[in-house]
Amino acid sequence: MVAEMSKQFDPGVSGRVESLHLHPSESGAPLQAVMALETVAQNGIRGNGRYFGRISRSTGKPSRRQISLMEREQIADHAASLGLGAIPPGAVRANIETLGIDLVALIGQKVAIGEAILYFHEPRKPCSKMDALCAGLRQLMEGNRQGVLAEVIRPGRISIGDPIHLVPEGTDLSG
Repeated sequence: MVAEMSKQFDPGVSGRVESLHLHPSESGAPLQAVMALETVAQNGIRGNGRYFGRISRSTGKPSRRQISLMEREQIADHAASLGLGAIPPGAVRANIETLGIDLVALIGQKVAIGEAILYFHEPRKPCSKMDALCAGLRQLMEGNRQGVLAEVIRPGRISIGDPIHLVPEGTDLSG
């Protein structure tokens, strides 16, 4: 199925999944690294602690904050700016860390990752946990340098190494 799907997508916009992480149920606890995630439409990532199946207080509908993504290249730039050797995978609290793709440039579009289709709806908002990781990190992440938030349009499995492709307008996503 993944091979068939990737033929439909824009080969000019691509990257890959570098690492995957689940949020724990308790706020602030370390994320758990995993080899694969199972996404559920309008709910997020099965087993993703505090965020799976959340309902928005303002709308009463499923929260759009279902999956967070950030580029490893951006994380490395932040580490270098702060004089750190590296920021370990999962430390910036993103579910999916990527390589080779500009995520912010894809806001407002559908993106295929592994078997799933996600809709990138807005930039992530850096929280105080970033400065707890390293003073100054939160400020560096301002101005679209912190990744994106996405919602699950079509469910499916996402694994480390999976390709990431833009889904062109008008692509039939049924079946």
